[in-house]
Amino acid sequence: MNLKETCEKFYGLLDIRSYQDISLNGLQIESSNKEIRKIAFAVDACMDTICQAADEGADMLFVHHGLFWGKPLAIADSHYHRVKKCIDNDMALFACHIPLDAHPLYGNNAQMALRLGMTSYDPFGEFMGKSVGFKGRLPFPMTAMEIARLLNFDAESGLEIISFGKDMIETAGIISGGASEDVAVAIDEDLDLFITGEARHEDYHFVKEHNMNMIAGGHYRSEVFGVQAVMRYVKGEWGIDAFFIDSETGL
Repeated sequence: MNLKETCEKFYGLLDIRSYQDISLNGLQIESSNKEIRKIAFAVDACMDTICQAADEGADMLFVHHGLFWGKPLAIADSHYHRVKKCIDNDMALFACHIPLDAHPLYGNNAQMALRLGMTSYDPFGEFMGKSVGFKGRLPFPMTAMEIARLLNFDAESGLEIISFGKDMIETAGIISGGASEDVAVAIDEDLDLFITGEARHEDYHFVKEHNMNMIAGGHYRSEVFGVQAVMRYVKGEWGIDAFFIDSETGL
């Protein structure tokens, strides 16, 4: 497939045009309309991932966090160098933010639900009027630390566990990234646990006063699941060479 065909495949696979958020979802940096033979996948369009993708001969870099976030940004300083590196290497940049959180199969939240062994899960939480997370019942009761380990959350990823609820957890709501305010939704829905990426200082007392549990596994680590799932799909279904670039932030 050439660049245009590949982008259209991604738009359809991830239902990108159905979502509105501050990210410029979709193609952010165009390349020549060449055949796409190799795609790099990463969480962030930072200089590290752009350079590694280019060095390994990727024709496209697919990321969760792109370069454009709802306002004009001068092509200067580090932003200039990121854009220039892509253009100099004729490498397209494709970003998928909220659609990749919300996707019912390949999204960050659905993939975490599957990793935890939830055989069924329902929509949970909203962003700009559309469901973005998932909630469900665990296959058997687990502790918060056991759940964190299943999701590969640890101290290096920025793991924080605020535990004032049931010791043995049976139900959970999941919204990746910076969604800690949605712990209130989990409380309203009488769930045992809320899983996200980041915790705020003010969350501690709110969680404590409502006898709740919350796991913040790190913003980065909570959002590797989606890009990795899409990567596996691209390799298996489209037959395109693909690889994941891990650029852990610990945050």
